[in-house]
Amino acid sequence: AGTCCGSSSLLPVSPLFLGGFLFPAGSCRVPVSWKGPFKPCRSGYPLIIFSHGLGAFRTLYSSVCSELASWGFVVAALEHRDHSASVTYFCPAEAGREEWIPYQRVPQGQKEFYFRNKQVHQRAEECVRALQLFKDISSGKSVPNILHQDFDLSVLKDSVDLTKVAVMGHSFGGVTAVLALVKEPGFRCAVALDAWMFPLENSLYPEVPKPVLFINTEKFQTPESVAKMKRLSSRNSQTKIITILGSVHQSQTDFAFLTGKLINRIFSARGTLDPYKGLDITSRAALAFLQRHLHLEEDFDQWDNLLEGIGDSVVPEAPFCRSNL
Repeated sequence: AGTCCGSSSLLPVSPLFLGGFLFPAGSCRVPVSWKGPFKPCRSGYPLIIFSHGLGAFRTLYSSVCSELASWGFVVAALEHRDHSASVTYFCPAEAGREEWIPYQRVPQGQKEFYFRNKQVHQRAEECVRALQLFKDISSGKSVPNILHQDFDLSVLKDSVDLTKVAVMGHSFGGVTAVLALVKEPGFRCAVALDAWMFPLENSLYPEVPKPVLFINTEKFQTPESVAKMKRLSSRNSQTKIITILGSVHQSQTDFAFLTGKLINRIFSARGTLDPYKGLDITSRAALAFLQRHLHLEEDFDQWDNLLEGIGDSVVPEAPFCRSNL
C-alpha cells in the first residue's frame, strides 16, 4: 500500500512530523502489487486512452485509472503537450535532455474559444498518436522509450485487443475524448467525466459517430454545456448522460481522496458524497458502458441501471446545472 507519507523515508525528517504536516490534507492508501510482473492475456486486454483536464497531469487520475485497470484493462494516461497540463516535459531524440512545456493561460486579447479549440484538436490528435503507439507495440515493432523505466514495453506484444479500444477523459479531457471519436475510427466509444464542452465547435456535433457516456458531477455543469451533450444523445440513443449527486468537479480526481476535512471545508474539494462511493459509481457506470460497446464477455452489465441514472446518488441527465464556474 502507498500513502502520502510514504515518501517520508526519502526525506531527512521524522515521519511523525511529516504526518502531522499532511494531516489537514489527508491521505490515501491504494492496494497494489508493487512492480508486479505483467500478466499475459491470450485474447488481449481492452485498451483505454485517458486524457487529463485543464491544469492537471497524468497521475491526478490514478484512482479511477487503477480501478479500471484492476478490472482487466490496459489504461494509458496521457500528459498533453498543448500547454494545458500544469507542467510537463518531453525528451527529444537525444536521451537525457528534457524540454519543459509550462501551463499557458489564454493570451491577452485572444478569444478563449479559439485558443482552447486549437488545444482540444491537438489533444485529440495526441490520443490518436497514443493508439498508434499501442498498435506498433502490439505488432512487435521496436518502440524506443528514452525515459528510464524498468517496464519492458515488449511484454505488451499481442496482449492488447485493438478491436476493443475506448477513449476517456475528465473536464477538458472529456471533450477531448468526444473529439477523438471523430478523428479516429479505432475508438469504439468514449467516457466523458464532467466534460467541459465549451472548446468544441458546433459543426462537429453531427460528425460524432460513436456513443458517449457523460458522467457529470452535480455542481459543475452549465445549461449550455448540457445542451451540447443532449445534441449528441438526441442523435444516438446509446449516448447516455447521468449525474452523480453530492459531487463536485474535483470528485473525479485524486483530490477527492487527498483532501482532509479542513482543506475540504475551505476549498469544497470533494462535495458531500463519500469519495469512495463516488469512485464506485463512476467506475461501475463506465464498466457497464464499456462492456456494452466493446462487446466484453464480463459481468459488468450488472450495473446497467446506472447508465439510465437509476441507483443511489445518481440521476439521469443533468437536472440541476448549478455550476461553480
